[in-house]
Amino acid sequence: MNPHDWYVEHRLDFVTRTLDAGEEASFADHLRRCEECQAAVTALEHELGWLPMGAGAVKPRPGFRRQVVQRILGEGRPAWRGWIAPLAVAASLAIAAGLGIGGYLPERREALRLAEALDSRSKELSMLRDSISVMHQASRVVQTTISMDGHQGGMLIFADETSHRWNVVVHGLPAAPPGETYQFWFICSDGMVRGATLTSDPSRPAFLTLGMPKEGGAVMGGALTIESTANVSRAPQGKQLAHFVL
Repeated sequence: MNPHDWYVEHRLDFVTRTLDAGEEASFADHLRRCEECQAAVTALEHELGWLPMGAGAVKPRPGFRRQVVQRILGEGRPAWRGWIAPLAVAASLAIAAGLGIGGYLPERREALRLAEALDSRSKELSMLRDSISVMHQASRVVQTTISMDGHQGGMLIFADETSHRWNVVVHGLPAAPPGETYQFWFICSDGMVRGATLTSDPSRPAFLTLGMPKEGGAVMGGALTIESTANVSRAPQGKQLAHFVL
């Protein structure tokens, strides 16, 4: 992926004003210098320009706008208010297209794509808020170093004893060899319990939010191993890379 691909991918976001302030400023600066993106943005603006006029006004059901805002932003989060207007506009466009003109199939498909993008953004924000809440409320933070094939990495755990969830961050490891995968385990009073598999990329950390296992007894710590993808047993069989005890 080259730098220009980002601008290609976010042309629609720029037109519908769903970029944050910094991204929008960067895109606007790029637009002044890129004829290809200028033409594409102009075409998108032309294609979407009919939406407010293509169907009669539809009054949203009582409480709909509030539900959209609550779902995306949550109550009492002033720092996120900048998202309300662009996302509400995108939702209104999608609803209008869904209810309206059957003869404009390309436009209807674009409206559906907008609705799917809005739903995807909402889920991403919800996951981000969930992960941040665990880190913010963590009562314990554990760090351990990992060395593998000349790579120096580590594992960082944020443990929230109130919600009984962990944020697990693994960084600096090479990609797992073919046929193998990284596996996180909970060390419990009754034995090891599988947590989750991780896909490692040396250029960025792997990040997981995990709830405590329902089996195995009290959770006493965690471990990271490299396992064969064919291993479906209830106990680790591969090389142990790291472990910790709370």
